[in-house]
Amino acid sequence: MTANDHDTDALVGEWMTLKDAARELNVSPNRIKQFIRDHKLLGVRRQGELSVPAAFIADGDVVKGLPGTLTVLADCGFSTDEALHWLFTPDDTLPGAPIEALIANRGTEVRRRAQAMAL
Repeated sequence: MTANDHDTDALVGEWMTLKDAARELNVSPNRIKQFIRDHKLLGVRRQGELSVPAAFIADGDVVKGLPGTLTVLADCGFSTDEALHWLFTPDDTLPGAPIEALIANRGTEVRRRAQAMAL
């Protein structure tokens, strides 16, 4: 693992493999890959295996507001690593990290901040 991997792990915390995520969402691992391509989830290679942050999945579904936020971040030109760092870095104005605000159903606020970064 590189220093960047350790930094990302420290921010993100728990990860799920494609198989774990597929089991949680009751879909196939190929469907998880499609979710990643469609910006419904973010996936990164960790130790050679594609994984997604566990915080992105709650109660058997993708966190509400995450797909729209990921699309906005992609449209703003964020790389996968940049989007992960932005989503998991605490923001005093929210308060908490954007992913925490999404989990708390405050997605409009999060997307507004993401769109403002594009300007």
